[in-house]
Amino acid sequence: MSKTKTFFVCQQCGAQFPKWLGRCSECGEWNSLVETPQAPMTLRTSRGGEQALAFEKPRRLSEIKSVARSRAKTKIKELDRVLGGGIVSGSAVLLAGEPGIGKSTLMLQLTAKVAANSSIQNSVLYVSGEESAEQIKIRAQRLGIKGDNLLFLAETNADLICTQISELNLQIAIIDSVQTIWTGELAGTAGSVGQVRESTNRLLRIGKKRGIPIFLIGHVTKTGAIAGPKVLEHMVDTVVYFEGDRFGSVRLLRSTKNRFGPTDEIGIFEMTNQGLIEASNPSRLFLSRKRGKVPGSAVVATLEGTRPMLVEIQALVVPTQLVVPRRIGQGVDYQRLQLITAVLTKKLNLPLAGFDIYVNVTGGLKVEEPAVDLGVALAIISSFKNLALREKTVCFGELGLLGEVRPVSQMDKRKKEARRLGFTTIISPEKYSSIAQVFKQFFK
Repeated sequence: MSKTKTFFVCQQCGAQFPKWLGRCSECGEWNSLVETPQAPMTLRTSRGGEQALAFEKPRRLSEIKSVARSRAKTKIKELDRVLGGGIVSGSAVLLAGEPGIGKSTLMLQLTAKVAANSSIQNSVLYVSGEESAEQIKIRAQRLGIKGDNLLFLAETNADLICTQISELNLQIAIIDSVQTIWTGELAGTAGSVGQVRESTNRLLRIGKKRGIPIFLIGHVTKTGAIAGPKVLEHMVDTVVYFEGDRFGSVRLLRSTKNRFGPTDEIGIFEMTNQGLIEASNPSRLFLSRKRGKVPGSAVVATLEGTRPMLVEIQALVVPTQLVVPRRIGQGVDYQRLQLITAVLTKKLNLPLAGFDIYVNVTGGLKVEEPAVDLGVALAIISSFKNLALREKTVCFGELGLLGEVRPVSQMDKRKKEARRLGFTTIISPEKYSSIAQVFKQFFK
């Protein structure tokens, strides 16, 4: 008998090598190569012979029939927003987040919504490789979920899971988590690169074949990346991150990849004893409960996808004891903070080189669009001058290197949201063309 050909796969980056090495030359990790058998490039026939792999002939694009992808509403509006309007039939969604952030809770609430609105009996399957049936039952009781049409399976073998999915008449399947799934045809433990890749591939094949949406829960590493091979993110249709401070109540659902919708939308939830509750008014979560004339605070009208929100930016400017002053930003880009500080020093003659600057976006939200530049600048000026902005003041605008305040997209939508929440003074690029004009109007 011929010897089975093998190759070695790095468990950190997925790089392949013909022989074992002590250190991966791609990512530099030590002792991460695992021997993996190579699949033959032929197919076995029923008579025991071998035949070449079948292939599909190229077709003209104009000859290919277009297929309309139907979407099923989850009855969770924030999740539907991130997914692009609902769940696409046969799609694969990867949900990642830190331990304890609420991934399993969100998926359990999703299965309960789908099962409650389904006319098919036993239409939802929740597969758990980490928790027992009793543990899931305790969480379901706390969330008030009866689970009449919800099936639970404590299994980690990918082949057995695929068998159950193919035999049941399901509307959705949840896999918690993908790092615990394994197949007996590959060497290596569950969570290795080969096991995660092959197990995911089998689950996706059965899901697309039967038109069943598959939700995969994934862990993240210390750096915030999804654990396992990077190819896992390329295999699925949608990659969603569940973010937030474990010690706070706000949870953010953000998509980084979506083949069926945009990736700039976010879902906002609030964690309570009864589970995750959708935020009906997100702006109030990111504003201080007690508004008043406080130096170092500025309210900005920002856009997350198509949703306008008001967030509060706080700044603290204090004399430094270091040769190189600190510039620390939470929720804002560090390089952008450095640029704004340089513009204020140059155009307003503020001696910020002798001060430490700390900037924070309340609520744990990360804002990346340039429209928040003006809010960061005004919060820094307010703290430095120890002068508060007028009450009920909101601002937005991009700050250029020459000190100009540039227009941003959808300004009317931002103003409408600000007025709806009772803000009367709006600092926008339409009224002020430079940061010097804003400084003269509000801080002189």
